[in-house]
Amino acid sequence: MNLSDFEKTNYSGLYISKASHPIFGKKYIARFQFERKRYVKVLGYTKKDNLTKKSALELMNIFKESIVVKKEEEISKQVSINTDSPNNEALAKIIEENEQLIEILGDYKKLDPQVLNEGIQKIYDLEELKKYQIELIKLQNFLESQNKRMIIIFEGRDASGKGGAIRRITRYMNNKHYRIVALGKPTDTQKNQWFFQRYIEHFPTGGEIVLFDRSWYNRAMVEPIFGFCTQEEHEIFMEDVVNFEQDLVRQGMILIKLYFSVSKEEQKRRFDRRIEDPLRQWKFSEVDMQAQDLWDEFSEKKYEMLRRTTSRSAPWHIVRSDDKHKARLEAMKVILNSVDYDGRNYSLDYEPNEEVNISVQRELLQMRKSKNY
Repeated sequence: MNLSDFEKTNYSGLYISKASHPIFGKKYIARFQFERKRYVKVLGYTKKDNLTKKSALELMNIFKESIVVKKEEEISKQVSINTDSPNNEALAKIIEENEQLIEILGDYKKLDPQVLNEGIQKIYDLEELKKYQIELIKLQNFLESQNKRMIIIFEGRDASGKGGAIRRITRYMNNKHYRIVALGKPTDTQKNQWFFQRYIEHFPTGGEIVLFDRSWYNRAMVEPIFGFCTQEEHEIFMEDVVNFEQDLVRQGMILIKLYFSVSKEEQKRRFDRRIEDPLRQWKFSEVDMQAQDLWDEFSEKKYEMLRRTTSRSAPWHIVRSDDKHKARLEAMKVILNSVDYDGRNYSLDYEPNEEVNISVQRELLQMRKSKNY
């Protein structure tokens, strides 16, 4: 069975064939990993077995549960065999650990194993981030004590993970000394002002950090694609922005530009999840509906933006964001590495993960080969 002949559904572990058999229809399969072992099972066909996505999901969950139950029976049998073993101390320890895990997990059998695995992994991820979040507090205290100003720009396509990264970065910070700015459409008055003026109004004062959830770079990508600015206005911005940012840095502003680079496939998966999950439906907008159709147009503008607006004083930092946790971790490293603050914990790893935190040159090279990012 060749997995390349199948495509993912919006349910983890459930796949459907790309091609449809004239009699049997499309084939559903389940493919998942449990305790380091991979399981694959053919669930049936859309025509032959009248399978819908919902009924295929139910069959997959039954299959998963059978694997878990079988594994528990094997463990129980092994424990029973070893009961008369002289090594009762090791057996008692296993039983104790098992009881502790059941107490922590509760009625875990009612949960989808994949959901449970993801939940447990999220706990480990949050614990890993905490070490760096402590460092972010030290950095914030240093900026306050030295009366320094910092701007962090978060750019990227829709559903690239900007908002989640901002929440993790600011989670434990002193909210008196940072602000998150996400500007909406400009007013009629603002449309007749100098373009950068409405952003300057939100710039940090001494000892403050301002995080822009999208920034003046709207004019580099979103505005020209949707016709919110003229080609002349777009070109003027592209010519002026580097000098504008160099002036900011020369006057003491610490400017960090993060671009969250999500793949087309992952963006679609996140959009599908937003549509189907009632807790996330509020995130989905009309602009999101067009993002996949306009992928190539956005790629062209992204390529031009990165090529023309990265500079020695204000470089772009490209963060591959298909893996949200790794992207958040690398974003924190970029921020922490931008300032030589007091009390740094040098036992932590501040080196960039080169598979996630990549150079502009490498991103541009990749984009010349493929528009997947």
